[in-house]
Amino acid sequence: MNIFRFFGDLSHLASIFILLYSIELHKSTKGLSLKTQSLYALVFVTRYMDLFTHYVSLYNLLMKIFFLGSSVYTVYVMAGKYRKQTELTVDTFPVRYLVGGAFVGSLVLTYKYTFSEIRWSFSLWLEAVAILPQLYILQRTGEAENITSHYIFALGLYRALYIPNWIYRYFADDKFDYISFLAGLLQTAVYSDFFYIYYTRVMQGKKFQLPV
Repeated sequence: MNIFRFFGDLSHLASIFILLYSIELHKSTKGLSLKTQSLYALVFVTRYMDLFTHYVSLYNLLMKIFFLGSSVYTVYVMAGKYRKQTELTVDTFPVRYLVGGAFVGSLVLTYKYTFSEIRWSFSLWLEAVAILPQLYILQRTGEAENITSHYIFALGLYRALYIPNWIYRYFADDKFDYISFLAGLLQTAVYSDFFYIYYTRVMQGKKFQLPV
């Protein structure tokens, strides 16, 4: 544990609380991508299949349970509780390419060709691109509620903070997970345009808007 990972985890927690708060506040999932949330659920299901067989610490266990449970619950809320408000007509990004690309990536970049290592690598590459259906909706509609943009920003910040976390671990613990590092770089690059617009508009008190 180090300060970068700790604040990265806090940012991740914040993103989920912001998302669920937004949904319940407006009683709607307007502007949110069910495909992105389904991909995140798949990310955590594949990553934490060892939930009750690989114990690291109480902190690690609680985080795993929360992220897995909250991702599945979010899909339930969007696909069930507020299904009528979920905008499936604009949530049309072809996610099969993301899943397929993540699977290929997990075969090319993995430490061992075992089921556990491949599914771990798969979850990292899929997480790196899971936000694309959500960004696609923003691109199509051209705008977002500020609370939605706060959610995306916090989610992107979480992964960006994990990059210095891995650098710190390399110097402090002589351990470097290059797959996590590369996946984190890819995810941060995916968010780069969003970060810039968020800073120049939302942080200046303006409405978040993208060119359609």
